[in-house]
Amino acid sequence: MTTESATWSGPADRQGGRMGWRSWRNPAALLPAADVLVILIAASLPWSTTAPSILVGLWLLAVTPTIAWRDYARQLARPAFALPFALLLLALLGTLWSEGAWADRLHAIKPVAKLVLIPPLLYHFSRSERGLHVCIAFLASCALLAVFSWIVLLNPTWKITATASSGVPVKNYIDQSQEFTLCTFALALPALTFWRDRRAVAALVCLALILLFVTNMVFVAAARTALFCIVVLLALFAWKQLNRRAALILLAGAVTASLLAWTTSPYLRQRITDIAVEYRHGHEDISRASTAQRLTYWRKALYAFTEAPLIGHGTGSIKRQFERAATSESSLAAEVVSNPHNQTLNVAMQWGLLGVVLLYAMWIAHLRLFLGEGLAAWIGLAVVVQNIASSLINSHLFDFHEGWMYVLGVGVAGGMVLKAHAEQGTGG
Repeated sequence: MTTESATWSGPADRQGGRMGWRSWRNPAALLPAADVLVILIAASLPWSTTAPSILVGLWLLAVTPTIAWRDYARQLARPAFALPFALLLLALLGTLWSEGAWADRLHAIKPVAKLVLIPPLLYHFSRSERGLHVCIAFLASCALLAVFSWIVLLNPTWKITATASSGVPVKNYIDQSQEFTLCTFALALPALTFWRDRRAVAALVCLALILLFVTNMVFVAAARTALFCIVVLLALFAWKQLNRRAALILLAGAVTASLLAWTTSPYLRQRITDIAVEYRHGHEDISRASTAQRLTYWRKALYAFTEAPLIGHGTGSIKRQFERAATSESSLAAEVVSNPHNQTLNVAMQWGLLGVVLLYAMWIAHLRLFLGEGLAAWIGLAVVVQNIASSLINSHLFDFHEGWMYVLGVGVAGGMVLKAHAEQGTGG
């Protein structure tokens, strides 16, 4: 009996091993793994730069065998799919006429390269059932960060990294504020929907999370770019989701809440009043020159753009242009940077009007993707509008954190929208 069992156990084990190996080679078996990896990317993004980078590489390895390349090639005819590749192609070609050092040229390709992850994300989540899981993972991770932010404010020794701001456990207050702003408005539609459906508990949970994020920005750490985005997204929400009467109520509530925040938060008052101080004294004290810095950068960037308006100075040429424009009038006038803190000017300096046209064409194509109704469309619309608004004051599309928020937001929410359209088309 023992001998017979031993005789038959060998082939069974080998067959199981072959089946297991074949299952991993089967593209269908890799789809859940690809989903999980994107969920992990979203969850790790508020806390790390290294982890998302590693996970993106693993995701590409997992998702590539699952792509039906003929179908994917047909999707590339859509502007939302094609324009990120067009921007990367321009960045690659721009190295040929660049005035910057080769190290600067190659470094400037990286911020553009991540945009080409949008098409495969759109394609993958047009087939996946787990797009909402990615959104929930990002929301839960940001909520945990918001709670930890309060802890760090009270006890700075709990900081994970040596950040420059109180109440910021990792990275910086700009990234943290952008995350919390996006989460606030992503939750606004579910809160409204639950309220209309008389699901009071679910609505209160959403409102509690919104309050967690907003109070953190009011009392702990807030970027003024994020405050500007809040105004823009609030107007967008009122226009997109509310009737006139409800919009007026929201406006009155927002004004009341703003006055309350202004009177109760010395931190918020200082952040706003410092704008005038930075403008007046920026040229004398570069440590308090945020507002004056931007105005100086924009003036120099516009001048560089007028020198090469059609195709720009080439990929990675921004630093070289600031070196040319540096003067000895003040420490601010002599400052040399590789980022003009405006996305349009960033692109215009390197690739001229051609680059600006491609940039805005991509933004418009992605906006058009989210003009419909539903939670996925609202999240995607908020992601794109937030990026456009914040890119007036920063080069957020090319920054690591905000850039990946855009890539994930457009890719995942856009895929969910495409999936919903396909199902409606099939059903209709």
